[in-house]
Amino acid sequence: MADRTQVEQDWSERGFSCDLWVDAPGQRWEDFTHPSDELFMLLEGEVELELPGKVIHPAAGEEVLIPAGARHSVRTHGATGSRWLYGYRR
Repeated sequence: MADRTQVEQDWSERGFSCDLWVDAPGQRWEDFTHPSDELFMLLEGEVELELPGKVIHPAAGEEVLIPAGARHSVRTHGATGSRWLYGYRR
């Protein structure tokens, strides 16, 4: 599993915030956009991340860049829910 403190430091040095999000099993966040780039990193659980033209199932510790303005969705699968880090370019 990714070291949250290390991720926070790395993202901060790259100009991003870093916060933790926890979702219940079956939670869906559909068709979001943000005015700045977003970083996403799954810590635990199983999620499906839909970005323009692709659907990915990131592994724990895998970083995903969601470009500013990109419509995206996050769907938590499995019985345990999910925990993930997210941050926005400052």
